[in-house]
Amino acid sequence: MDFKKYTDAIDREAEVILTASDKVWDAAETAFGEYKSMEALCEALKTEGFEVETGVGDVETAFTGRFGHGKPVVGFLGEYDGLSGLSQVSGCPVNNPVSPGGVGHGCGHNLLGAGSLGAAIAVKEYLEDTGKEGTVIFYGCPGEEGGSGKAFMAREHVFDECDFCLTWHPGTTNSVLNTSSNANFQVLYKFDGLAAHAAGAPHLGRGALDAVTLMNVGVQFLREHVIPEVRMHYAVTDTGGYSPNVVQPHAEVLYLLRAPEISIVRDVYARVNDIAQGAALMTGTKLTIDFVKGCSNFIINHVLSDQMQKSLEKYEQPKMTEEEKAFLTELDKSVTPAQRADSLKGAAKLLSGEEREMVESHVGELYHDIIVPLAYNPNPMAGSTDVSDVSWVCPTAQIGTATWMAATPGHSWQVVAQGKESLAKRSTLYAAKVMADTALEVMNDPEMLEAAKAEHKKNCPDGYDCPIPAGVKPRAIGKL
Repeated sequence: MDFKKYTDAIDREAEVILTASDKVWDAAETAFGEYKSMEALCEALKTEGFEVETGVGDVETAFTGRFGHGKPVVGFLGEYDGLSGLSQVSGCPVNNPVSPGGVGHGCGHNLLGAGSLGAAIAVKEYLEDTGKEGTVIFYGCPGEEGGSGKAFMAREHVFDECDFCLTWHPGTTNSVLNTSSNANFQVLYKFDGLAAHAAGAPHLGRGALDAVTLMNVGVQFLREHVIPEVRMHYAVTDTGGYSPNVVQPHAEVLYLLRAPEISIVRDVYARVNDIAQGAALMTGTKLTIDFVKGCSNFIINHVLSDQMQKSLEKYEQPKMTEEEKAFLTELDKSVTPAQRADSLKGAAKLLSGEEREMVESHVGELYHDIIVPLAYNPNPMAGSTDVSDVSWVCPTAQIGTATWMAATPGHSWQVVAQGKESLAKRSTLYAAKVMADTALEVMNDPEMLEAAKAEHKKNCPDGYDCPIPAGVKPRAIGKL
């Protein structure tokens, strides 16, 4: 069907959408502290006639913007948290922080929230114009970076009413995410011992830092005895002080455990807990295990992915202007030859024949203004996303658009430098149109929606089991 009449609303309301993006970029707040960013998006939603509710799911910076009534219910997922240490002047092709050590949108979440807002506006206009039954909900989802905000929201049943959910992510290609992701747990291990003079009476001390060291050594030996896809990252967050002549009475280490399936993460977590307990026994210290957050692996919905691909191909993707090309050419000098050569190679491997040749012909280019053909990747992406937890609740699909220069490293100042520039903004509006078109196609095709639900039921027969235990509250990493 042709829904251009409604997706055109995204262009008409571009000022509202992109002003919200710029405000979020300017605020640049980290997980669960996104108060100004939340305000900017809520203000935009109210301007567009949505009913706004804040603090949903018992998460202070989570919110919804709702319009319509009845079924079907489509949810658009928006994010707006930044990353510490990535402050950067917009439009500057060299590393130049606005505030050294400050926060920046190094994953493009200012654009992510704005693009989902644009899609919600288009669907609202459709419902308003046609008078048809249906509901559109914009979900303001905080703390994706290291916080798994959507998992906390899903635990509190925030997404249960949705028939399906859609989202996107800024990136370097125009493509559908048709692969799973790694599930993860983030856990803080705290050891408490007994302080003593390290020279005069070391026998009276019980070293908490010794326990952290032994735990880390034990985990290194565990690596041989888990599947190769498991990742175990750690950071010693409290060494107990900087005086070597003191037996440190307290120390902490933060672990991030990843695996392709949540069931594997649970098993690895139990084994790491045993190692931590053993380290406490060896050192005579007391162990406290503080579960911080977790997220599941992404459940692909091929029915929705197929429709997102069709919608992706329906709209014209942005092309570089000469001014944009000049900026990206300068910015490209900041990346390594390996980063530049690696662009698109992963996508090309999944294809064959003419499709593969087409994609490979663009490897190494400055900007990817092509649409990558849809292909299923059996290997999960290395990273994790809390969109996965929504995908266990209802059929969910996601696209990426070429918002950045092709060789842009993830979580970098280069991402921040592009976050307020014209190419990124036009790519955001493109993503909004694709999501809106997908939503309207599904809402107007009951058979497609039922097929998506049937596939979801087959993949998640036992429903959603949140990896975050009851009672665990959202916390920013910096406040653990």
